[in-house]
Amino acid sequence: MKIINTQQELEALIDGNNNIIIDDDLKINCNIKIKANIKVRNIIEARDLEVDNLEAWNIKARDLKAENIEASNIKARDLKANDISYYAVCFAYKSIICRSIKGRRGISKHFVLDGTITETNNNDNK
Repeated sequence: MKIINTQQELEALIDGNNNIIIDDDLKINCNIKIKANIKVRNIIEARDLEVDNLEAWNIKARDLKAENIEASNIKARDLKANDISYYAVCFAYKSIICRSIKGRRGISKHFVLDGTITETNNNDNK
């Protein structure tokens, strides 16, 4: 597992194509706001995470903002993105705000426990 404690540690992983590719699980112990694309196996834990594009098998975060998200399962307190694509389950405790949200499995589910899902026509929900 890769553990990130500062924004600078994550920025040091950006390659020449503005990508961060980690072939392992990732735990983030700080708030991150970064203009990069992240591809990782699982985000085990994150506080506030704001990225351009995020691709992971599973994501667990407090607040998550991204242009586009592709994952198997997403769990967050608040989730805000333009387009969300997930395989089985996507849920937030408080809110999901997005342009589109779609499960790739026939019986996939997305929901919010204590708030609402708001789909907008805005191209910059991030």
